Order: sequence, then C-alpha cells, then structure tokens
Amino acid sequence: MATITLSSTLGILTAMFTPAVLVSACGSLILTTSQRLSRSLDRQREVAGLLHQPSPPPEALPKAHLLAQLHFAARRAQLLQQVMTMLHLALGMFVGTVFTIGLFELTNSSAAWVIALLSVVGASLLLYASLLLIRESRLAVADVREETQFLLGQG
Repeated sequence: MATITLSSTLGILTAMFTPAVLVSACGSLILTTSQRLSRSLDRQREVAGLLHQPSPPPEALPKAHLLAQLHFAARRAQLLQQVMTMLHLALGMFVGTVFTIGLFELTNSSAAWVIALLSVVGASLLLYASLLLIRESRLAVADVREETQFLLGQG
C-alpha cells in the first residue's frame, strides 16, 4: 500500500471538491423544485375542489376556465416530478463520483474512465433537469397570462 502524504491527501480532496459542489447545487435545486411542486399540487387541489362543488356560488368562475387551470396545474406537476427524478439521479451520480474518487485513491486504481463517466452522466442529467425547469417556468407564465386575460375580460 502506498504511503499517504499531506500533498496526496490534498490532491484527493481537491479532486473530490468539484463533484461535491455539484452535489450541493443539486440539493438546492431539489429543495426549490420540491417547493414549486408542492405549490403546483396545492393549486391543482384548489381548482379541483372548485370544480367539484355541488352548487357553485353565483360568483364562481366558469367551468371551462377552471378546467384550463386544472390542465396547467397538472402539466406543471408532471414536469416538476420529472425534474425531481432527474435531479435525484444527478445527485446520485455526483455522490457516486465523490465516492469513486476516494475509493480509487485508496486502492490505487487507475480506472479514471469510471469517474469521467459518472461525471458526464451526472452533468447530463443536471442539464436535462434544467431544460425541464425552463419548460415548467414557461408553462407557469402561460398559466398566469391565461388567467390574467380571463380576469381582465370579466371586468
């Protein structure tokens, strides 16, 4: 077994630092996406509740508008669930990268392609999750635009 020196230990820690930053970034995105998903599901439940009232009050919104709102909320929830899946997979890849770097250093393995593969897969998943978040944000803006146009037309 090779002698572990301070400089080799610092080299290992330096190599592990970049994926650790990406782990942190994934964690932050998971937290904010979870909050967005929760708000979207709350909105979906609220609109569904309005649709299922036995006798809606006279000032109730038209059923077609509520159905459109329900459709937007359902699409957003589906996208956000996909984002959460991609972010958790990316998180797993980056944690796997950190673990593999440490393991390979301890065992003197030189299979760097494994580390590169884990990193590329993790980055690809993070990129895909970001693209899904852009789609979801555009959908949220379209939802607000539709609701604003509806309410302005009511006045």
